[in-house]
Amino acid sequence: QVQLAESGGGMVQAGGSLRLSCAASTVTFGRYRMGWFRQAPGKERESVAAISSWSGYNKYYADSVKGRFTISRDNAKNTVYLQMNSLKPEDTAVYYCAASTLNTIGLNTRYDYWGQGTQVTVSS
Repeated sequence: QVQLAESGGGMVQAGGSLRLSCAASTVTFGRYRMGWFRQAPGKERESVAAISSWSGYNKYYADSVKGRFTISRDNAKNTVYLQMNSLKPEDTAVYYCAASTLNTIGLNTRYDYWGQGTQVTVSS
């Protein structure tokens, strides 16, 4: 069982930046592909970014965040990050991280473990 804990959410004005962190409770963190998702009120959860296991060489992004968000990982700290720049009001959502044992090519795959989420609110 892997427990994930997100942090770093908050309120920011449009154009601002936030960095989300997701700490994992496992010594084998490197073997997991990690992803970030978000869910806005009244909308379905959507995949935002994903990073491959171990070196994190492969990164995938939703079109809506390409060029603004960057996913990265630090296996020594069992943590995955989401750097969010040039934030827009439509980025407002609860952001979740997730871990997958699959190393699927592309943004979407099945995830086995989920965090509780952190709220990001972007004001105009």
